Amino acid sequence: MPEMTTGGFVAMKATGFRTLLKVFHRELTDEIASLAVVHDDRVFDVVVKRSSSARRLTLRIRGATGEIVLTMPAGASLRQAREFAERHAGWIAIRLARLPQRTPFSPGAMIPLRGVEHTLRHCHRPTERRGPVWIEQIEEIRYLCASGESGHFERRVTDFLKQEARRELERAVFRHAEKTGRRPVRLSLRDTSSRWGSCSAKGALNFSWRLILAPPFVLDYLAAHETAHLSHHDHSEKFWALTKRLCPRTEEAEAWLKTHGAKLHHFGRRAGDQASSASSGERR
Repeated sequence: MPEMTTGGFVAMKATGFRTLLKVFHRELTDEIASLAVVHDDRVFDVVVKRSSSARRLTLRIRGATGEIVLTMPAGASLRQAREFAERHAGWIAIRLARLPQRTPFSPGAMIPLRGVEHTLRHCHRPTERRGPVWIEQIEEIRYLCASGESGHFERRVTDFLKQEARRELERAVFRHAEKTGRRPVRLSLRDTSSRWGSCSAKGALNFSWRLILAPPFVLDYLAAHETAHLSHHDHSEKFWALTKRLCPRTEEAEAWLKTHGAKLHHFGRRAGDQASSASSGERR
């Protein structure tokens, strides 16, 4: 049995103490979530993740969020992770410098809406307009107009886009559900970076509101994809057959998302994240 010393520490046999030290070190390592890496007076926050399947240290920049992620094998130490990140700080800086700048929802900015470019405009609301946000076209230019105080411009544009996304997704899901005979228990909008849509085991559908920025056939594909999951909660041949029956442009939509999807995350402000987004990259 260990004995309590006058200093308040536990005295143990040397072998037991070394075992305790190793366990404590591993627990401490697992608790640290990020490292601060300095390069040319810039500080990069590197998220550290431990993976049992990793065979080496890797660095990557997440496409949608710009997050810097270092993945380490289960047996690697934080010291090795830090040294690896510091050794490749220059690579991180170069990759981040190549990133497209985020386009804020501010007057004069150009954003896609249903795949068509619109210019954001702050103006007074005409008396015949009911809502604070509307769409106008003057000659060849399409405008997305928002009225009210300038300080509320970004929020009003964001709210409008979310409302439009919900309306279009509800229509598409209802149309596809009529064909399958299975309706979702709930439809929610989120601002996810890892997936465009999801279907829970209970039948709740979740979508990224940013789909309203994409062409309509892309939004329709995601609605068909998740509605098909209500019948087949997998990616089996039956699932894909149903998805393609609901949306004949499935392959075209997937190709569009693969090529242009990451760009949709560069518009407006992400929930809880004001950093610039990144193009996918990896360093080993």
